[in-house]
Amino acid sequence: MPLFQLILVAVIQGLTEFLPVSSSGHLILLPTLTGLADQGQVIDVAVHLGTLGAVLLYFWADVKEALLGTVQICRGQFQSPAARLALGLIVATIPVILAGLVLHVTGSSDHLRSVAVIGWAMLIFGVVLYLADQRGAETRTKADWSLRDALIMGLWQAVALIPGTSRSGIAISGARTLGFTRADAARLSMLMSIPTILASAALLGLDVVLEADAQVARDGAIAAAFSFVSALLALSLMMRLLRSISFTPYVIYRMALGVFLLAYAYS
Repeated sequence: MPLFQLILVAVIQGLTEFLPVSSSGHLILLPTLTGLADQGQVIDVAVHLGTLGAVLLYFWADVKEALLGTVQICRGQFQSPAARLALGLIVATIPVILAGLVLHVTGSSDHLRSVAVIGWAMLIFGVVLYLADQRGAETRTKADWSLRDALIMGLWQAVALIPGTSRSGIAISGARTLGFTRADAARLSMLMSIPTILASAALLGLDVVLEADAQVARDGAIAAAFSFVSALLALSLMMRLLRSISFTPYVIYRMALGVFLLAYAYS
């Protein structure tokens, strides 16, 4: 794959994975609108691993807490804040894994990879994010996250298997309807991405191993590195902006892109 396309795919993935604008939708649109060749599963997995590294680094304190909680759960200890966080992440990941397996086995996901579907998802779930953000209270923090909250947010997250929805955006929408602050809604959404990305990589892992050779491995390493840097920058920017603004700028972007895509699809 040409170096320019590798970098372009990696930067798009890195910038859009954690912003509520749908990374999967953008990656599907890239070859559709530009005529570039599809990047393939190897690069898809590589850029997701790059963004995984970014979220692990940025939220390392929370990640350490979840790892400690996982050890405590294995010892039968469930009452500490760390154990509750780890258990919540497990519960929140179950719906998207089950839904993803159904789509993967049935091949239904291929039918969702259209410009029209992405355009409608951009619009509909942009409105959902706006309403959840504007109407949601800001009375709860990460420390208040319960297993019930985790399950509800996990169900919201499963909807993101529709391209154009945005995994981070829909999880943030769910958190805001539950009354979490903007910053903690984003934080919980990012932490939920860790097991989700790992599960997705594991699902595609066998196919990637079968495709891999020296050239593909080199391309994957380059893509992972660029997606890591761009994701880290996007994360840092969004978390800083949330101290002073709402999610409305991302909603405006989604609406504009959605209108463009629907005009393109139905023209």
